[in-house]
Amino acid sequence: MSRIFLFALTAALNPTLLTATTVMLLLPSPKRLMLGYLAGAYTTGILVGLAIVQWLNSSGAVSETKHTVAPGIDLALGAIALIAAYVVWSGALARRRERRKLERADRPKEPPRWQQALSGGSPRTTFLIGLLLSFPGASYLAALTEIHRQDLGAAGEVLVVVAVNVVMLVLLEAPLIAFAVAPEWTPLAIDRFKGWMARNGAEAIAIGLSVVGAALILRGVLALVA
Repeated sequence: MSRIFLFALTAALNPTLLTATTVMLLLPSPKRLMLGYLAGAYTTGILVGLAIVQWLNSSGAVSETKHTVAPGIDLALGAIALIAAYVVWSGALARRRERRKLERADRPKEPPRWQQALSGGSPRTTFLIGLLLSFPGASYLAALTEIHRQDLGAAGEVLVVVAVNVVMLVLLEAPLIAFAVAPEWTPLAIDRFKGWMARNGAEAIAIGLSVVGAALILRGVLALVA
């Protein structure tokens, strides 16, 4: 059982989820946006997870995800994360933004479409985004394989799949818990976070991508040699 939640913890290191959470925290009404995204992510994660476990049970298949597919995906995602870190750190994106500002100086500035959708303040929009961006990754597939191997029974499988999704989405759940426990302190902390990101955002993103990329590559290499 410990292996299942170890995979869930590694699945929580999801660059897409981290990016989405950071973006929503920087936008108006972050609580409502994150609740919508969380509901969508739960829906996809739990339903697809249960479907995969049932398929494994009915087919009698023994997944080799951990030994074949998962390492390759980890290595690819790790390499992408490190490349993105280099691009951010080198200032390429910042210079590109500056060029665009100069080119568009005579036109009204409009945020990107995805940001317009998120900042619209509609939980239904973020619910749909959560649905689309929460399909199983390598670590979640490995966790589902372990659930299948445990032979927990129908009720046990449902409970464990739900628990795994709760662990995987901790990056979204933690800010929402903060809103519930400390409703006055949390908005002030978010304002401070926005100011800090404005000053140090590029460096923080580059470091975070580097750590995630290195961790993914290390995990992929260890899985290959295991």
